[in-house]
Amino acid sequence: MKVYFDNAATTPLDPEVFEAMKPFLMEDFGNPSSTHSHGRKVRAAIESARKKVAELLHCTPGEIIFTSGGTEADNAILTGAIQTYNLAHVISSPIEHHAVTHTLESLEKQGTIRLHFVRLDHQGHVDLAHLESLLKEFPSALISLMHANNEIGNLLDIKRVGELAQQYQAYFHSDTVQTMGHYPHDMRQLNIHGLTAAAHKFHGPKGIGFMYLNKDKKIKPMVHGGAQERNMRGGTENVYGIIGLSKALEICYREMAEHEKQISALKKHMIEKLKETIPGISFHGDSDNLSRSLYTVLNVSFPESGENEMMLFNLDMQGISASGGSACSSGASTGSHVLHALYPDSKRGAVRFSFSKYNTLEEIDFVVQKISELFKVEA
Repeated sequence: MKVYFDNAATTPLDPEVFEAMKPFLMEDFGNPSSTHSHGRKVRAAIESARKKVAELLHCTPGEIIFTSGGTEADNAILTGAIQTYNLAHVISSPIEHHAVTHTLESLEKQGTIRLHFVRLDHQGHVDLAHLESLLKEFPSALISLMHANNEIGNLLDIKRVGELAQQYQAYFHSDTVQTMGHYPHDMRQLNIHGLTAAAHKFHGPKGIGFMYLNKDKKIKPMVHGGAQERNMRGGTENVYGIIGLSKALEICYREMAEHEKQISALKKHMIEKLKETIPGISFHGDSDNLSRSLYTVLNVSFPESGENEMMLFNLDMQGISASGGSACSSGASTGSHVLHALYPDSKRGAVRFSFSKYNTLEEIDFVVQKISELFKVEA
C-alpha cells in the first residue's frame, strides 16, 4: 500500500479542478492583456474567477490579487505595508512560516523595522495578553500571525487579534495558507488587512495563490513591470492556475462541512490507535486537541529512540509519505524551527502526518501498524 500523509505540504489535484483548467491549457491561450477576442475571452475568465473567490470570502473582487503562491503573497504584504505606512515596529511569533520570519528578519537587519516576538504558552499558542501589552507599547505596529501553524496545527483566534489590531490602530497580516479552503473566512467579520493563500494546499494547482488586501488599507506593489492585477503585480497572469484556484476553492466551500467531519474522524482515529499501540507517545503543540488545532494536521512526538533519526526514511521505505516539518525548507538539515522554539532540549522524534479528503481509515491503520513494527524491531 502507498499512503500519502503529507497534505500540509501539498495536496493532490482534484479531477474537477483539472477539467476546469484544461481549456485554458489547450484552447483558450490568448494573453489576457491583449484587446482582441482571444485575449478578451481569457480576461473575462480571470475576472470571473476573481469574482468567485471574492464571493466566497465576502469581499470585493478588487481586494483579491493573484500571486505565485503564499510565499510571494506574504512577502508582498509585509514589505508593502511597512513601506506604505512607514511602520517601524512589527509583532510576530518565533514559529511563523519562514516566508514571514525570514522576510521580517531581513528587514530588521536592514534597519527598516524592529521585530518583537509575542510569547507562546507551553503548547505553542500565542499569549494574547502579551500581544496586547506589546501593542500598548508599540501602537500602530504591524502584526503578522498565522491562522494555523503549518507544523503543529495550532489555531489562532484571528477574530480576537483583529479586534486588538483595531483597538491599537495596527496593521494585521495573517498567513492563512493552511486554513484557506478548510475553514470559512468571512472578511466582513474579520479585521484583517492582508491574508494569503496557496491553491496547492486545497487541491488546486501549484504556482498560484492570492492575497486579500483590504480596500481601505492599500499597499505599494512589490512586483513592477505591468498594470496586471489592479497595478499590484506586474506580469502576465497564470491563467490556468487562476482558473484552477477558483474552482478548487469553490469545491472546498461546497464540501467543507462534509470534509471536516470526514478528516476529523481520521485524525481522531489515528490519535486513539497511536495511544493504544506506542507506549509513551504524545503530540507536539496542541495537535491532538481537535477543537484548538487544524483537523488536517497531527504532529506526533515519539519517545526517545535510536529509530527516530531514520523514522521518515523507514516510513518512506514502507510506502508512507509524511514529513518532519515544513516541506518549504527543502534540503535543510537544521530541523524544525517550530519544534526547536517550543522544545529546545527535546530528544524525542517528530513526524507530521497531514490528511485530506482522499485518505481512509484503512490507511491510518496501515501506518500505525508499520510504526509499531519499527518500534518492535528496535526493542
